[in-house]
Amino acid sequence: MLNETIAAISTAHGKGGVAIIRISGDNALLVAKRVFSTKANDIEPRRCYFGSILRDNDIIDTGILTYYKAPASFTGEDVCEICCHGGIYVTQAVLESVLSSGAKMAGAGEFTKRAYINGKLTLSSAEAIGNVIDAKTDSQLRLSSSVARGVLSSKVADIREKMIALISQAYATVDYPDEDIEEATREQMENTLNLVLRELEILKKSYRAGKAVCEGIKTAIVGKPNAGKSSLYNMLLGEEVAIVTDIAGTTRDVIEHTVSVGGVTLNLADTAGIRHSLDTVEKIGIERARQKLDSSELLLCVFDQGQEENEEDEYILDSALGKCAIAIINKIDTPPRISQKFLEKIKSTCQRTVYVSTKNQEGYEELASSISDLYDLGEIDLSNDAVISNARQFSSVSLALDDAKEAQEALSLGQTPDIVLFALEKALANLDMIDGRVAGEEIVNAIFSRFCVGK
Repeated sequence: MLNETIAAISTAHGKGGVAIIRISGDNALLVAKRVFSTKANDIEPRRCYFGSILRDNDIIDTGILTYYKAPASFTGEDVCEICCHGGIYVTQAVLESVLSSGAKMAGAGEFTKRAYINGKLTLSSAEAIGNVIDAKTDSQLRLSSSVARGVLSSKVADIREKMIALISQAYATVDYPDEDIEEATREQMENTLNLVLRELEILKKSYRAGKAVCEGIKTAIVGKPNAGKSSLYNMLLGEEVAIVTDIAGTTRDVIEHTVSVGGVTLNLADTAGIRHSLDTVEKIGIERARQKLDSSELLLCVFDQGQEENEEDEYILDSALGKCAIAIINKIDTPPRISQKFLEKIKSTCQRTVYVSTKNQEGYEELASSISDLYDLGEIDLSNDAVISNARQFSSVSLALDDAKEAQEALSLGQTPDIVLFALEKALANLDMIDGRVAGEEIVNAIFSRFCVGK
């Protein structure tokens, strides 16, 4: 409830140099004064004050108090932040003192949720703050920071403004049917609508890159035994994680890690070599490999250049048909024995073909570039371009685009303005879902429940 003053530890839990307890709400300053004693007569906004931190009138620590007066704060409410020493016990003691002085424990993501409700953040910017905190790669950080700064919201607002202009033009023809404005208005609408459609198409297309960076791509390394799958896995991770031997069937199970390659986040799985086997354990691993092959979004199909292709290679290639796949021709440091005919089949089946030597660590840059190109990262500036990065945003843009196309069709067929209006208003409502203008309470609560307490 927004009329309650909330508090939580906003720094990471654990031992550290300093910790911050954040307080937000109408009584934030009153609560802080009950806990924090300073020689200053008045606490002025945006100034830091040194003083003692109290619990039951006993000094438990010294620290810094900073006051942010509404609406010039993160949440849009009065906010106080008490910076204390970062010991686990002392931090908890300061929080307990704040709670006993009139504040309520904040829920997960409640500070950011209040910022959204108070109009300090759009929904997409709020989501992105959580992604900035969770970022594990440079690409994730750059994209999340861009969305948090409002780059996506700015683009959505621009498209929204054009849609509102379209709707007002349509209403003009409905409300003033006797005026001689219909033809001029129809031409203007067609021009504006075409522009809206192009911008929505670009935004929808950006999801391929946004998803690849933020959500990650389920990726399986597949191939016959001893093709070099585990060596490729280690090369991509940059460390010796998977066991590599000359013995066929060394990998018996699926090994999984997340790694950034070419800016794309790969949820990477190394699998058992696919072949006919009588070994009970290996057969289980091979079955799991087949399941990964079927369920993955990207296949890295490894072929041994130094060996003639066999039915296992044929199976791998046939399984890649119709899927997003990159062929990895490994062991380029050995004399080629793979047939030219099979190489041609590889190139016609897979989207990219990359030559590597995992033994000599050759070909990584070419593979990284191929993965980046496959997910359109070369076409997008993650720091400055508007990019949608989750399924919720993608659904909103897709629905808005479908509705805008429906309006375009109605307009081109010369249908009555009210039919065009109906489609345009649906498009606007769906677009508004991105930044929460019409988002339901369940959607908003689900988004903020992913945040840590204190954010």
